[in-house]
Amino acid sequence: MQHYYVSKQAQSNGNHEVHVPRCTYLPEGDSSQYLGAFINCNEAVRAARSVYEKVAGCQICCPSAEAA
Repeated sequence: MQHYYVSKQAQSNGNHEVHVPRCTYLPEGDSSQYLGAFINCNEAVRAARSVYEKVAGCQICCPSAEAA
């Protein structure tokens, strides 16, 4: 299982991005929220939808994740 975080700041398209801890695009400090450990990025994106309306996987660390 992998740990995932979601960016608190939306991108210009309105999406909050889901990242893994090693991602260079993961916002530092209080700019991201820990989601938990999941089997894959899609599960983490689904969990992030309970916090934010528009969510997508990071194109670098979670490119296969579905967008919402």
